[in-house]
Amino acid sequence: MKTTQTLKIARLLCVMALQAVTSGGQTVTKIAAGGYFSLFLKSDGSLWAMGDNSYGQLGDGTYNQANLPEQIVASNVTAIAGGGYHSLFRQSDGSLWAMGDNGAGQLGDGTYNQSNLPEQIVASNVTAIAAGVVHSLFLKSDGSLWAMGNNGYGQLGDGSIDGGNYNTNLPEQIVASNVTAIAAGRFHSLFLKSNGSLWAMGYNYNGQLGDGTYNTTNRPEQIVASNVTAIAAGYKHSLFLKSDGSLWAMGYNGDGQLGDGTYNQTNRPEQIVATNVTTIAAGYDHSLFLKSDGSLWAMGDNDAGELGDGTYNQATLPEQIVATNVTAIAGGSDHSLFLQSDGSLWAMGDNSYGQLGDGTTDNDNYNTNLPEQIVGGPSVPPGYNQISGQLLGTGDMQLSFVGIAGANYALDRSFSLAPPNWVPQLTNSTDAGGVLVFTNTPDPTTTDFWRIRSVP
Repeated sequence: MKTTQTLKIARLLCVMALQAVTSGGQTVTKIAAGGYFSLFLKSDGSLWAMGDNSYGQLGDGTYNQANLPEQIVASNVTAIAGGGYHSLFRQSDGSLWAMGDNGAGQLGDGTYNQSNLPEQIVASNVTAIAAGVVHSLFLKSDGSLWAMGNNGYGQLGDGSIDGGNYNTNLPEQIVASNVTAIAAGRFHSLFLKSNGSLWAMGYNYNGQLGDGTYNTTNRPEQIVASNVTAIAAGYKHSLFLKSDGSLWAMGYNGDGQLGDGTYNQTNRPEQIVATNVTTIAAGYDHSLFLKSDGSLWAMGDNDAGELGDGTYNQATLPEQIVATNVTAIAGGSDHSLFLQSDGSLWAMGDNSYGQLGDGTTDNDNYNTNLPEQIVGGPSVPPGYNQISGQLLGTGDMQLSFVGIAGANYALDRSFSLAPPNWVPQLTNSTDAGGVLVFTNTPDPTTTDFWRIRSVP
């Protein structure tokens, strides 16, 4: 790389050191994406969080946002859910815990006071959790469905509604038994029963309930009679899978989030992919899914790069983002997370509050439209993930990097760090010893800042 000033060499090395991948002895096992924050679990049962914390949703005892992952609970966490501005988690003893915004009673603690530390809501027997924008759902071991928070559109499904003013700040039982899965959107809720039937309640102005109308309902209604295996609720759209691996969608489609090739909303489920879909996730106005080969696919809004396709163009049809080895996905307001089979965590999209957890943030301006690795897989041997620069006699600078043998790494360029706008330059794989040398020669008058990052 061409450079003529010692200052530029120093800048280059410092920037890349800041972008080194975080790695540790524990792999990431579960992920959740809230409004402008992210949660994940490690294999030791620890809970980690990053991003917006204006309501205490990170649970770290402060209201300060975090642009790097911080540990919130040391062990025994088994499930996580991120809402608009609140978080839920389950511990191994079946207890339910919550933190963050509570203006509608969504924490379920009997108050309307927000909390910046986790507080126990239910002592035992909780098996599954879901967080909407201002309401929460959970299941108990007897298959009962419980809800708390805002019920302005009937999303709790308790038969009451009051034009946006009704809330409950204590859990109430909605269905007595046989519920197996739950999902919470902005103002609507979905659940599955043990017979594979899909049920829905709440706001339906865009057809997100899939009942053939645009009428809100405050009681659960059956949408599909059987063979549904997974559900996801976005801001104003819904996704579900059937046992044959087909993907179905309904609701708002103004950004192409249904993936049917149009921008037309629908109040009936429509098939998007015929087979081989295994996992689904719904963000604010975008959708993600995995296929049986481990490939990651995305569609919908992409203004912040949340699809991770290298553009900021929305997609009305599913497009492949990563070819293989993806095991879990999560969609937030304008960002996305995924895990790979080595336990590494990857992120893309909006990072205005540090929700990607890569150590950067810039008050609404910084985002990334390509996946970047946030947390590494298993521990890397000593001496790895090291970057060195050598000033050559020709005035060029050669960068050498030691990473994981055979892994892919990208060289990125930015003209400024206020804010950074990382532009990919080269992608190469390390050799059998993990060594990689980048040899391109950019213009020294404009390309001051560089980083190396892992890529799928």
